[in-house]
Amino acid sequence: MSSDKDLTANLSNIRSVGSHLAVQDHEVDLDAVLSNQLSLGQVASTLTDKQKYFVLKRLHFDALTSLENLPPTVLFIFEKIEQFPIEEAVNVLEEAIPEHKDDPNIQDKDLELWKQLLNYQGGKVESVKDKLTDNFANEKEASIDYDIHSDDASESTSNSHFDYTEIVDWNLQIRLEGVLVAYWSPYPEVRSVTYPYDDPTKPVETLRVYIVGTIWVGLSSVINTFFADRQPSIYLAMSAAQVFLYPSGKLLEWILPNWSFKIWKYKIDLNPGPYTYKEQMLVTILLGVSIGGSYVTSNITIQKLPNFYNNDWADWGYQVLLILSTNFLGIGLAGIMRKFAVYPIKSIWPTILPTLALNRALLAPEKKENINGWTISRYYFFFIVFFASFLYYWIPDYLFQALSTFNWMTWIKPDNLNLATITGMATGLGLNPISTFDFNVILMNSPLETPFFNYANLMVGMFISFFAIVGVWYNNYKWAGYVPINSNSLFTNTGDYYSVRAIVNENSSFDNEKYQEYGPPFYSASNLVSYGAFFALYPFHFVYEIGIHYKQLWDACKSFIKVAKDWRTSTYEGYNDPHSIMMRAYPEVPEWAFLIVLIISLVFAILCVELYPKTETPVWAIFFALGINFVFLIPLTTIQSRTGFGFGLNVLVELIIGYALPGKGIALSIIKAIGYNIDGQAQNYISDQKMAHYSKIPPRAIFRAQLYSIFIASFIQLGILNWMLDGGIKDYCMPHNSQKFTCPGSTTFYTASVIWGVIGPKKVFNNLYPILRWCFLIGFLLAFPAIAFKKYGPRRIVKCIEPSIIIAGFIQWAPYNLSYYIPGLYASFAFMFYIRRKYEAWWQKYNYLVSTGVNGGIAFSSIIIFFAVMYHDKSIDWWGNSVPYVGLDGAGISRLNATLQAPDGYFGPREGHYP
Repeated sequence: MSSDKDLTANLSNIRSVGSHLAVQDHEVDLDAVLSNQLSLGQVASTLTDKQKYFVLKRLHFDALTSLENLPPTVLFIFEKIEQFPIEEAVNVLEEAIPEHKDDPNIQDKDLELWKQLLNYQGGKVESVKDKLTDNFANEKEASIDYDIHSDDASESTSNSHFDYTEIVDWNLQIRLEGVLVAYWSPYPEVRSVTYPYDDPTKPVETLRVYIVGTIWVGLSSVINTFFADRQPSIYLAMSAAQVFLYPSGKLLEWILPNWSFKIWKYKIDLNPGPYTYKEQMLVTILLGVSIGGSYVTSNITIQKLPNFYNNDWADWGYQVLLILSTNFLGIGLAGIMRKFAVYPIKSIWPTILPTLALNRALLAPEKKENINGWTISRYYFFFIVFFASFLYYWIPDYLFQALSTFNWMTWIKPDNLNLATITGMATGLGLNPISTFDFNVILMNSPLETPFFNYANLMVGMFISFFAIVGVWYNNYKWAGYVPINSNSLFTNTGDYYSVRAIVNENSSFDNEKYQEYGPPFYSASNLVSYGAFFALYPFHFVYEIGIHYKQLWDACKSFIKVAKDWRTSTYEGYNDPHSIMMRAYPEVPEWAFLIVLIISLVFAILCVELYPKTETPVWAIFFALGINFVFLIPLTTIQSRTGFGFGLNVLVELIIGYALPGKGIALSIIKAIGYNIDGQAQNYISDQKMAHYSKIPPRAIFRAQLYSIFIASFIQLGILNWMLDGGIKDYCMPHNSQKFTCPGSTTFYTASVIWGVIGPKKVFNNLYPILRWCFLIGFLLAFPAIAFKKYGPRRIVKCIEPSIIIAGFIQWAPYNLSYYIPGLYASFAFMFYIRRKYEAWWQKYNYLVSTGVNGGIAFSSIIIFFAVMYHDKSIDWWGNSVPYVGLDGAGISRLNATLQAPDGYFGPREGHYP
């Protein structure tokens, strides 16, 4: 038993300065706290046993099997509750309610509790305390009056009914809720992967980080670039890589000598003690660049290969300038986005939470708990899920592939066109309630990461667009009935696949004579609906974000102007949430550092188009891409930070450049890559900044690590890509490639460069599909009733509706369909709605580990399966592997036959009158 002196010393390691707005009030000496831990009876002396138990239940720590050595989180929260004035708690909740009243990520019951606590503050406190005793009076005695020094708290304590939203002790509850908001987070998903304190003394940017990071950036760059253009693609996911980062760091901790030396004024420790959680997070973020790959690799692929543009002038120098300029431009813009999408508390970035959860499971010390009968630790739970997923994936991916493409309704009558069209998963619209048993498909759209209502909004859009696509196809609108319903390819006026080489000259530019002989390209019904939705989404989202969040956007813009005038002003000014307060302990990255990166990358881009004039790309187009991203980056990133949903500017950029530079497919591809990567890389950097924000990684360490990672990953990606393009893989990007390197992504990129660059949007909008140009106006006009409904509609309904995500549901088609999304809806409802609400403690501990464990197992299983049985074909030929592709669903045929049913044997504009 610790003495009173030890008790006082230990609690003094949790620093308190009397205000949650002070950095020091959030800091702890973690090593000291862990070295002399306390029992429940030794903390919070001003609280009764029942009050302590109430706090444990609210924090989901009541499931601890021993209350002798409490976790640091519990010690910290108890300490803050004792010192937190009621007046300050009231102020915190008064500010939180209006800030989160329309926040879909806040649970309604939490918001209602805050309101009840504020309305109750004039009540009789003593009678409410009596209610606490009455509330627990019927529970088992062991659940209440347990021996707080016992090593065996009753299992019933974690299973007994508990409703923290009922006011049973106003004095305690208002301080508890105030502490959670002021020192941790109002979001349970954020609390499940973060800590309410920080220890600034922990090593972060060590030599171990750069050694481990360099090795794994190289490996992941090779693997992900190699498999990026395979169908289906295989990639080393972040969750899988994290599993190996941890033992790599521990290995260096074991083998590196305990030496230190100085370089200039900096001291470098080769081995500064145990491998820390912060080191793991920094190396994880460093690895993130190579995990995502480079968008510009598609440019190089279509330019170098003979079956595409075959530009032999696209040498190594051109590629280096192109990849460095595109990868670093986004980093240059990311600095201004910190105030929009990193510091705001609503910017929770749902997609980064599983990464934080896994690293916490790997490194954080954990006390044994009993949650609804589950006592397994996070660490072991992850590896059980990982290995189960690894073994199971062999079944749907190799042994019984029908379980992956489970288009069982088409098996009933394989030659029924309508059945294949509506329910088919291979080439149909996929209206199938049970479409797969493949977890790679089920978790494809991150249903265990993004909020349930966001996934539901996406599905609403998909179901609405389902009927639109069916209407377009069955009514043969714009000749859609002559081509397959759900294809992302282009087609000729006889229904064959469109060969873009038939309409360009030797310089890869538009050749009108060839075009007049060959004819224009045509979209499938789903592709037509998707493009229309994309064109509507841009103006809608821009207007809607301004209309709904104009105050926040305007405040951020004023802050940006203020920073521009006085660059010495802290970027954290105005942000008083606990994580922003804790981050003030670390030096910020100055705005001029981002500006230098932006200028250097712009110089690289200008050199690229000036030194290689065959790109036919004017310099002004580069600044246009930069400007349009500057305008759209804020609304695009803010919604992604709140919901996990994001989209790029590639379609908008290619449309505008198609008008400005008609007939220039290469120029369009270059500006499209620059335009997309500015946005994409900025969002990647910003999400990494938020991950560092939650983990308390110094901003300057993140900045240096990101720049280093982008630089080395760019050269490694170029090296492996050129090896493949120069004959490393036979028949690369050819339709008959035996190893499935058919390049679906690069082919789509190439096709877009032709229809929007070589042919040009003028022909498409004026003659082929004039409805598409009206979609911009439709999206613009739809924004205003959506804004009115969001502001004045029933709050319980409108807070769950994101119109931009509903429109995005229209874009998910071709070649994907409902069969790829319906299983995720079930998973999202189960984990993100039902379990989250009914079993929140279990959800907080295990939910994200399910996601990362399954994805990690699939990643490693797919790589081994490829090299073991696919690289050298050892396929199993039986019914279970062939049945999904037998019949009309696998064939993907059209409803109408142009040769037999179209006038003169072809559809569309007449010969001699092609637009």
